[in-house]
Formats: sequence, structure tokens, C-alpha cells
Amino acid sequence: MTSPCIKEVSRACFRRCCPTQLLGLPEEQSPKQAISPSRYDFIAATAFSLPPNAQFTNHESLPDLERSFSTMKKAYPHYPETDRADRIRSDEFYHLSNNNHVCLDYIGHGLFSYSQQLHSNAPFFNIIYKSVNLYAQITHGGQEQEFESVIKERIFRFMNISSDDYSLVFTANQSSAFKVLADNYPFHTNRNLLTVYDHENEAVETMIESCKKRSGRVDSALFSWPNMRIQSKRLRKSVSVVDKNKKKKKKKGLFVFPLQSKVTGTRYSYLWMSLAQENGWHVCLDANAFGAKDMETLGLSLFHPDFLICSFYKIFGENPSGFGCLFVKKTRSTILNNSSTTTGLVNIVQASNRPLFLQQSGSLNNPGKREDIAMASSSSTSSSSISNQETFEIQEIKGINKEKTELSFSDLWKLDKSVDKNEASTSGVTSDIEFRGLDHADSLGLILISTRVRYLVNWLVNAFGSLQHPHSEDGVPLVRVYGPKVRVDRGPVVAFNVFDWKGEKVEPTLVQKLADRHNISLSYATLKHVSFVDKSCEEKERLVEVKGIENDGRNSPMNKRKEKIEVGIPVIMATVGFLTNFEDVYRVWVFVSRFLDADFVEKERWRYMALNRTTVEV
Repeated sequence: MTSPCIKEVSRACFRRCCPTQLLGLPEEQSPKQAISPSRYDFIAATAFSLPPNAQFTNHESLPDLERSFSTMKKAYPHYPETDRADRIRSDEFYHLSNNNHVCLDYIGHGLFSYSQQLHSNAPFFNIIYKSVNLYAQITHGGQEQEFESVIKERIFRFMNISSDDYSLVFTANQSSAFKVLADNYPFHTNRNLLTVYDHENEAVETMIESCKKRSGRVDSALFSWPNMRIQSKRLRKSVSVVDKNKKKKKKKGLFVFPLQSKVTGTRYSYLWMSLAQENGWHVCLDANAFGAKDMETLGLSLFHPDFLICSFYKIFGENPSGFGCLFVKKTRSTILNNSSTTTGLVNIVQASNRPLFLQQSGSLNNPGKREDIAMASSSSTSSSSISNQETFEIQEIKGINKEKTELSFSDLWKLDKSVDKNEASTSGVTSDIEFRGLDHADSLGLILISTRVRYLVNWLVNAFGSLQHPHSEDGVPLVRVYGPKVRVDRGPVVAFNVFDWKGEKVEPTLVQKLADRHNISLSYATLKHVSFVDKSCEEKERLVEVKGIENDGRNSPMNKRKEKIEVGIPVIMATVGFLTNFEDVYRVWVFVSRFLDADFVEKERWRYMALNRTTVEV
């Protein structure tokens, strides 16, 4: 993976994007040891992004939007340099402002703009399930329409990946991509699966289940409370396991690594990938938490994972339906299963307004269980666009992802005005496809996007910290942020919970529901693999609400571990992207501040009843 402009990438990686990720494996360090002078400058500037020494105990005392924005720009004088993103939002994604809706509930890559949806008479693409051999698909390819070829080429360019080094297959969604890889990976010989996730991830769970069915061993990194940093010594030990006779290294297995948490925003060192590869692991890089242009950081041009998974959605601020992508390094394709038939792979075809039907007669191939139909297209399939395909089951799939935190994403396309629409609907193919969503990200570049997101996400973290319950002897904060606080290199998401004046946590699903009533979309997740140093920690008793029994050895004679209780901490998430503006994060701050009013929830219940004339549990 080679960056198109190594100088720009180097500056972005070391100076603005991720200044320490290449310096070595993260250790358990004190804050003063870990922060350079430039970071102290950034933290000091962030402290002044609100009025000096500001503490707000009443939501009505918050400064208004104009004053807050003015103070923020004084603290971050480079923020106005990112106003090109505001112009793109105004011109191409004006639904975000016109609908008065704050969209902070998913991250990823949107291929197209809202204006394309309104100004184009062309329907969306469609997906067709197929049951094929993954190894044969990668090594020999398949019949592919020009439409799909153009999409592949654009995705390769945007992801900064060379088609000479990697093969790409499309899957129905993110979960399907993980399952396809797991079902074709040789866990019967490379028995281990090691994951690095500080949260519950439905897609990864499908991989874990597949591994266990073939007597594989599953392990996970642990994360220290409350900063959610990787316990480095433990993970290094798990990565570096050797055979009992100590003469040779074991055939390890699959190391699944996300580089940053899409829940807490914690970033991890690139060198974990290098350490895993040096110790015989195959590395799968989960790029689903990456923001726009993140694939152009210097680290990813140096480290080449064996597999990479990402996903795409249609339009930011709309139903995030789409598809997943599985990249396989061509030199690693031989390790995949060469006998099994894989379900979950799809073709992407240009759609028309015609109803669904089969182009060829014959019995239907069962496409397998639909794992997450939220990522599929909602438009009809053109018969002409599958004329060269084998017999497939064609389905019109509609739905919204039940967990917006697990976002898989998709593509919307637009015919150029010079292309005759009748001809396009007849041929089912067009080469004039505009990917304006990706084009906008490319035009802004890595430095501008990372700078903008850094300012907004750290302002929000700082603003949350300014909210304090009134008349509290112990100074009970309204909001608790999990993971990194104000940091130069934190990820673009804030995981948090709201607490009442007694210190009791407000149910996260309730916060999410009330936010939705205020036209603010937030997402929900569960922190897992959390290690509490103090086993009798009172904070643990207040926070942990979800418990799941995990039996690693139930189906495997190789695993005799006892059942264990896996604790989970439900949290709310606010995700910031390059189309997010200051007003979005300001409105989230104002909404959360309403919980300083001890009667806020009760007032909302009565307001809802008055408007809808019905009684609903809040």
C-alpha cells in the first residue's frame, strides 16, 4: 500500500495525524511520560476552547452557539482553514442542515453525495448473492460487469491499495466479510484466533464462532480500566507464544487488528501488526473504524496485512445500506480453503426500474443465511445486467442496520448527463460513474480532514468535562468519557455515559432515545474485555450491567477452560466525521447538559404524552 504523496503523508502521520503510532509498542506510561511538549500545547489550547475555568451546573447557563464557536476558533486558530468541508456540506449534503438533524451515529466511507440522489433519475445499484469457491474467485476471477469493475477500481484507489498486490471480493455486509474469511481460513491447522477489540462486535463474533466450530482457540487482548489502553505485556505474550519444545514457533493463526477502536477512539500502534507477522501470524486489518483518507497514513504504506476488511455506504446522513469488501493479499491466497463453497459473496450490478426476475431458468442456489440485511441495496435488479451471470437468487433487500455502530457501507452511482438514459437501461452498464463522496474526501486530503476532526472531537470531550451537577459535595460530573480524553491522536469517536446527581448511571438506551427525539442520532455499544485492577472497585459495580457466559471449550476438546463471566459496560457513542460541523457537536453538548435538570427525563415523558396523546415507556 503506497501513498500517492509520501511527503504529505509523512507530515500528516508524524505532525498531525498519529505522531506516536510508529515509535514503538504502547507501554503502561504515566500521562507526563507519554505527552510531548506539542501535545501539552494542544491540551492547553483545548482547555481554552470554552470560557476559562468554565463549569456549568445549569443547562440554561451554557453560552450560545455563536459565542461558543468564536471561543473555539480562538483556541484552534487553524480550524477556519477547514471551511472547505463546510462548503461541500452546504452544496452536496444540504439535507444535514435542512432537516435540522445531527448525524453522529456512524463512521466510514460514503461514496456518493446527497445531491446526486436528488438530481439523478438513475436508480441505485443492486447486489446479487452467489455461492462460489473463494479461492477460485480470487485466483481466477469471475464474470464481472463493467459496472462492478469501475467500482472496484475506485475503491482500490480510495483505499490506497494496489490491485497488483491484493484481490478484492464484495460481500453482503461487514459481518459477511468476517464470516467468509473465517470459513475459508485453515483454523484446523493454524488453530489460534487473536482479536484486539475493546467492545462487543457482532461481525467479529461470527468469526469467533466459525473458529470454535473447527476446534480453534480464541483469545483477546485485555484493556485497562478506565483509560482502555491495551495491556501490552499480556498481548505481547499472546502474540509471541512458542512451541513447548521451544525449538520452533507454532503455526499461530489469525491476528485480527483494528488499529483504533471505533467505540472509545483509542489508537493502537502499527507495530502490533509487525510483531504478529514476525511471530508467524497472518494479520487481518479491520479498516471499518477508519475515517476518510486514513488509509494514506505512513504506517499503512509500510505494513502490509494479509487480509483487510472494510465497508462502504451510500450517502452520509441517510440509511447506511451498502456492502462489505474483503481484500486478500495475492501471495496469501494459497492458504485459503480450496474446496468449500462460500456464501455471503455478492456481485454488484447496475439496476434499472424493472421488477426483479431471473434472467436464466433453473433451480435457485441458496445464498445462505442473511446475516445482516441492512447493508444490501433497496432497488430493483436489471435483467440485462446479469445476462452473463450463472443462475443466482436475486433478492430485493430492504432494511436499516439494527446496530448502527456496526456500519457496513455502500455505493450510489450517477449517470453522466451526456449518457442516453434509454441506452443505459438497456445495456445495464455505464462507465460514467461519479463517486462524489470519495471525490470530496480526496479533494480535502488527509491533513485537512484529520485536523478538522481532531478539533471537533476534542472540543466535545472538553465540553462534556465542563458539566457538573449542582449542590454536589463530591463534585459529581454529569458525563464520564471512556478511553482517551483530550489527546492529539485520539480517534474520531467519544464513548460516554450520563450520570445523575446521585452518581447513578442513566440508562444509555434512554439517552439514545431522548437524543433521537431532539433530532440527534447517537449510537450504542458495549465495552468488553475490560480489566479492573481493583477487583472490589465500586465503580465496577455501578457500571457493569451486561453479563454473558462464555464457554470456550464447549465444542472443542482442545479447550478445557472453565466457563467465565464476561462483563460488559453499555455506553453511548458520538462519532465525528469530516462532514460534521461545530454546530453538530455543540447541539450534542447542549442536549446532554439537559440532564443537569433532575426532572429532565420526567418532563420529556410528559411532553411526549402531550404531543402524541399516548402513554409510552421512556
